[in-house]
Amino acid sequence: MDQKISCHSLRYSYATHLLESGVGLLELQQFLGHSSLLTTARYAHLTDMTCDHSEQCINQLIGRFNVSWGTIR
Repeated sequence: MDQKISCHSLRYSYATHLLESGVGLLELQQFLGHSSLLTTARYAHLTDMTCDHSEQCINQLIGRFNVSWGTIR
């Protein structure tokens, strides 16, 4: 099966990797040259890696509560 790789798919992949590495949307907006944050927000889909990273950040902020998506333990 042939998959076509376009400039857009490479740009989308680059943006996704930056987000998964912890780069914020405002910084990503500047890197990509978007004038509107709404355009950049299209790249902010939830992946397993970003979900795990978000959960870790929330748990660090809360400290004594261990939060998982959908439950509090």
